[in-house]
Amino acid sequence: MTPPRHTGKRRKLPRHWLTRSFRYTYLKLLRLRGKPKVLAKGLALGVFAGCFPFFGVQSLLGLFLATVCRGSKVAALAATWISNPLTYVPLFVFNYKIGKLLLGTKDTELTPLDIESFTAFKELGSTFAITLLTGCFVVGMILAVITYFYGLAILERMHNQSVNRRRLKKRK
Repeated sequence: MTPPRHTGKRRKLPRHWLTRSFRYTYLKLLRLRGKPKVLAKGLALGVFAGCFPFFGVQSLLGLFLATVCRGSKVAALAATWISNPLTYVPLFVFNYKIGKLLLGTKDTELTPLDIESFTAFKELGSTFAITLLTGCFVVGMILAVITYFYGLAILERMHNQSVNRRRLKKRK
């Protein structure tokens, strides 16, 4: 058996795959069915869960909170992506600084990454964790409240527009 012939054409990746991915996610969020309050609650709970540094567990935390608080589970899962590989470092540095400000924790200096810096990092232990989690909780609460009210306003406007469109179609 002979191998298939190469036609000379290379398969091209989409030029703007990242833009297309974001647009697809945006359209999926627009098409979510449900009451605006339930969707906004799900978005807020997902943003809150996304502010914590529990990589891989943020989605489960968002899903759990949405189930307990009767929010949209799909919206909560989507909103946990507030912390993604592009925003992890800035978000958690900001959260740590907020926690440090609130708790009055002393500045700690770490040497460049090597074996000694890992040891110094382990010695910080609970102080570092409590400071970071306090900052995450406070920033998460603030962002969740903002997300809920802005999300609710936007979702209600979108809901009213779709209801008005359906009414116009029925009249014709």
